[in-house]
Amino acid sequence: MRRFVLFLVLLGASCQALTSPTPTPTATLTLTPSLTPTSAPTDTPTPIPATATPSLTPTVTDTPTITPTPTLSPTPSLTPQPVAGFVFDNWKLVQLPANILSLLQTPVLAFINTNDRDGLGDTRTPQPATDIQTLYYVPPTNSAGRIAVLQTPSSTGRQVFISTNGLSVAYFLDTDTPQTTGLYVLDVASGISGRILPLGSLVQRGKISQPVWSPDGERLALALATGYDMDIFAIGRDGTNPENLTNSGAYEFWPAWSPDGTRLLFVSDRNRCPSWIPGEPGACDALLTPEPPTGGNIFVLELASGELTQLSDQWVTEPPRWLNNRQVTFASGDPTLGDPERTLWIADLATGEAREVKLADGTDSPLRLSEAWSPDGSAVVYQSAGATTEIIAAGADGALLGRTSELTFARFGMAAAWSPDGQRVAIGGAGGQCPNGVSVFDRTLTFVGRRVPPPSMCEPMYSPDGQFLAFTGVVPNVDGRVDVYAGNFNGQSAANLTGSLKGTITLLGWVGGQ
Repeated sequence: MRRFVLFLVLLGASCQALTSPTPTPTATLTLTPSLTPTSAPTDTPTPIPATATPSLTPTVTDTPTITPTPTLSPTPSLTPQPVAGFVFDNWKLVQLPANILSLLQTPVLAFINTNDRDGLGDTRTPQPATDIQTLYYVPPTNSAGRIAVLQTPSSTGRQVFISTNGLSVAYFLDTDTPQTTGLYVLDVASGISGRILPLGSLVQRGKISQPVWSPDGERLALALATGYDMDIFAIGRDGTNPENLTNSGAYEFWPAWSPDGTRLLFVSDRNRCPSWIPGEPGACDALLTPEPPTGGNIFVLELASGELTQLSDQWVTEPPRWLNNRQVTFASGDPTLGDPERTLWIADLATGEAREVKLADGTDSPLRLSEAWSPDGSAVVYQSAGATTEIIAAGADGALLGRTSELTFARFGMAAAWSPDGQRVAIGGAGGQCPNGVSVFDRTLTFVGRRVPPPSMCEPMYSPDGQFLAFTGVVPNVDGRVDVYAGNFNGQSAANLTGSLKGTITLLGWVGGQ
């Protein structure tokens, strides 16, 4: 805070008057010498050069005007953007059921119900949208035991981010005023909710910046636009201890915590552009490259020591992810931008090796999509999208484990999930394209559990303990609505957990049981 202090200096002048008893001619003569001081300024030519010297200094001040640097720096494209500051305001107390902490002792499913209608009215009569959505936790064996956790405007959509243990919920509110719009956090244990970031959007410099929780749910990491670039910040769930974790001047985004919470995975363009800040050594010229980078290289930050390691020279345009504390998987190539290939990679932090994973005999397509890795990194299932699309299971060493063309999905229309022990893989549809029923395979893509629809199966996901398989499904001959189902580890005996609700259902995933 600048303080300005104004000092007023009052200058006083005293005048002396010469008086004579009588105005004699002598007095007139005494005035004549008094003219001598007045003639002194005119009789001193030496000060004139002295006054000329300051007149030369303005010519020196012309030099910055001639220098082009100041005139280029305020170019609009180089003007730094405003940076959002962390706050903790708009707090409120959310009334949560007393049994919510005991419920989270075992794995539960989190889902959103949007525009739930009055259950007492005639379901055949159209009803106006409520524009409200509710976040629920529900045990996989008891739909009646579901708990309403948080209610927000329907504009929140999928912008709800839950910690693995289910104790921390981040969500984005898009309201009519900047005073209430922003990123909020709900502490499930205390029921206190508050805004931690007065942000206008989670889209930062053209990238969707999804907040990610540390495994213990205590810290939240997200990428934010700074003056000229993007940095990754972390902040406590109570809005305390905000910290810039990267701060390099380059673009850093897509953060991901390691399962043990000791390291942070992210993508950066620092190898191509050390800095986007004008005037810094090696800075890129934003006038010549007005568009932000589409991707970058993968780095891992050791949080305790600050040690930074680059995992691969591959340029990636989608988020990498942790398999376990030692292995990271990622893809290179973007078919949506016209790339003819999309390659799969696995990196080992212990050895520092990153290698491409593909069939050793070369019989798969170079366009490998919708991959799902076993938790130990020993196997991967993916779509091989060549002239025909087939599903392939391969070892990390490129050995063929199995392949099938029996299940067909559109490109990018497949979703698969491995059981925690890596012995089963469930394969279903994605994005509402769910043509098949429950389909569970072993590592060789041999069926071990199969069910003819309905319901169909999309977005399959195993519980952390491997006991349950959850998925979204549709029963076309009833109402055609998507519901959440949970069955045993083979997907059998699946129960509808959301059938008694109206509106639309969005499955977020498993939480709790940690």
